[in-house]
Amino acid sequence: MEESSEFVDYYALLQVSPTCDITMLEKAYRHFAHMYHPDHPDTADVDKFQEILGAYRLLREPNARAEYDKSYKAQKGESFETAHVFDDIRIDAQDALVDAEMHEKMLYFLYKQRREQPEDAGVMVYRLQRMLGCSDDNFDFHVWYLKSKGLIVRTESGTIAITIEGVDHVISMSRAAEEKRLQIPKASRFGDARSDGTQPN
Repeated sequence: MEESSEFVDYYALLQVSPTCDITMLEKAYRHFAHMYHPDHPDTADVDKFQEILGAYRLLREPNARAEYDKSYKAQKGESFETAHVFDDIRIDAQDALVDAEMHEKMLYFLYKQRREQPEDAGVMVYRLQRMLGCSDDNFDFHVWYLKSKGLIVRTESGTIAITIEGVDHVISMSRAAEEKRLQIPKASRFGDARSDGTQPN
């Protein structure tokens, strides 16, 4: 591993413990890569995305990680057993937010299918999973959750379709989002009013 003039804590960057396994490392990477991806409409950050990518690429390689860990111990002066003890819990909380976004995305996709093709509302599993871009385990979790809530159903042909409860849920989400978008702060509504109650030209 090349020496750097300034030590970078890759574990802190990915918010994982120095003792984390490859599964936790990948979960952290997926979360932050999704958050900072240049195509994300709200949290895109090219520089941060590149930092996350660089940290993941180094730490996923056993030999490179072993060399990095030597520098980490020298810089931090702490044992791996006590470093970042709460990081795994924090990652789980962040995963929950990503999961919620995935559930919403899946429901909107199935809603569109039901609305445009009511006689053929089911979507093939592989198509849904490809749209979400998630692993088999994560996809199974999303399907389990939405199915348990009664928002989706697996059809006789093996496809996945939104239920009437799911349609109602999408409509409720859409209404809430629109109401939030249309909310006007009181200051902007009344702050420009003149003392006589009239509005400026």
